[in-house]
Amino acid sequence: MQSPSHTLGEFALIERFFKTRSETMLASTKSIVILGIGDDCALLVPKPNEELAITSDMLVEGRHFFAGAKAQWLGHKALAVNLSDLAAMGAKPIGFTLALALPTADPRWLEAFSNGLFALANTYSCPLIGGDTTAGPLNICITAFGALPMGKAIRRSGAMAGDDIWVSGTVGDARLALAALRHEINLPPTDLELIENRLHQPVPRVELGIAIRGIATAALDISDGLLGDLKHLLESSHKDAEVFVDRIPKSVILQKMKVPLQTQFAACGGDDYELCFTAPSSQRIAINNIGQALKLSLTQIGSIKPMQNNLATISLMTSDGQDLDANTTAALLKSFDHFA
Repeated sequence: MQSPSHTLGEFALIERFFKTRSETMLASTKSIVILGIGDDCALLVPKPNEELAITSDMLVEGRHFFAGAKAQWLGHKALAVNLSDLAAMGAKPIGFTLALALPTADPRWLEAFSNGLFALANTYSCPLIGGDTTAGPLNICITAFGALPMGKAIRRSGAMAGDDIWVSGTVGDARLALAALRHEINLPPTDLELIENRLHQPVPRVELGIAIRGIATAALDISDGLLGDLKHLLESSHKDAEVFVDRIPKSVILQKMKVPLQTQFAACGGDDYELCFTAPSSQRIAINNIGQALKLSLTQIGSIKPMQNNLATISLMTSDGQDLDANTTAALLKSFDHFA
């Protein structure tokens, strides 16, 4: 964060960069929020036969993003990762709170941050309804609220033996961009420019999550790596899986890399924020129609199997039936761990 020419007090910065914008959004949208910023609590009144989905994510400087990262990117991503969780449950965003620790209250940084934050919030008619600010190391924590019909949430625990496993979009570009920015690999600047937004400004698949309600049996968003996250779904559903690694969808840029690196970044790179979901094979036409309507690629990469040994297992193979060796499989099944 740049050193400011002057700083603002807590209430002045809330009023200038957050409260006014939030009130404007609430006034222009039909919302179940009846009281937003300005009191001790926000008030929400769910519609009859609806339930609330609530999620919270934190971004910490030096752990989740580079020191000095663009404030506008941070505003977008902090909200996007939470909307991605709502999408995985099939919930429509209805509001969020923001807890923000700042080394200094720099007006220039706050203007850029709030621009990125509210650009995405406006896209999904998701107003800021409360939060907190304090001095401290840069830390951004958002809690997002979503609504969905009673009993229609897509949980991790519903996968059934015989279900297909699907992935939205492509995966691996965020990890590829990170590798290039860390100078772990050499990537032409033109290629980095094409994929860098996958790391800094992911697109939450809200429309997809809503569209697959009643079709998907289980779902989650891909934040810590496709296969590692899939294993969480399998553990909740008490099932195994078979995945064809060469079916995992990759961008044209990632496909320029050597095959082992392609596979590694796509299978366990993380920070993709696509959806991985399961559905009966009888729903393939419906799912393909949803993909066409949303102009979003949806790829079937494997299938759900009965659990064999009381321990969720993913078998990896190529489309021609060749099993991957044990060492490669173990490497691809690793996922991001905040404490590792």
